[in-house]
Amino acid sequence: MDLRVIGVLLLVPLLDIMLLVVLATQLGGVVTVALVVLTALIGLLLARAEGRHTLQRLQRKLAQGEPPTDELLDAALLLVAGVLMLTPGLVTDLLGLLLVLPPTRYPIRVFTKRYVVKPYIDAQTGGFASGNVYIGGFPNDDEGGDPGEEFFRQGMGEGRPGSEPVDIDEEAYEFTDTDEPDDDGDDSTDRRA
Repeated sequence: MDLRVIGVLLLVPLLDIMLLVVLATQLGGVVTVALVVLTALIGLLLARAEGRHTLQRLQRKLAQGEPPTDELLDAALLLVAGVLMLTPGLVTDLLGLLLVLPPTRYPIRVFTKRYVVKPYIDAQTGGFASGNVYIGGFPNDDEGGDPGEEFFRQGMGEGRPGSEPVDIDEEAYEFTDTDEPDDDGDDSTDRRA
């Protein structure tokens, strides 16, 4: 995992703690706890309602025979929102609220689809899922020349045993069968192929 992602993930709880300390000193401990519980409760109720709505849209898409890609991504974002709402703190509740509300969830869904889902699927399928399949020529053939020669040199030739050319004349095609007689009883041993 990238160190920047880990840094951001550690920054969110740190901001949460700092905000809670500031609010506790300004408003008092009981009011701060009540505010955290209230924001979490409201956020969870909104997440539940949006989850039901997303489930209905998902079932409708499945009944029509269409792939419910946006609905599945919305369900995943709502699941993350629910986890953020259950985490005590106002910053996590705000992030969860951004994922719960449809106007703010839509751009997050588009961003997630473009920069997370599609690259992952392309990496797993070699580009077949999105249509980004490499066709034509050899990959990385920017130098010009014969790409088949490069392939032969790397994979088959130069230094590998048995890769030297062999000249075979007409006599090399002759073979003799000394022990076994022919099916017709003829014991001739010299044949040409």
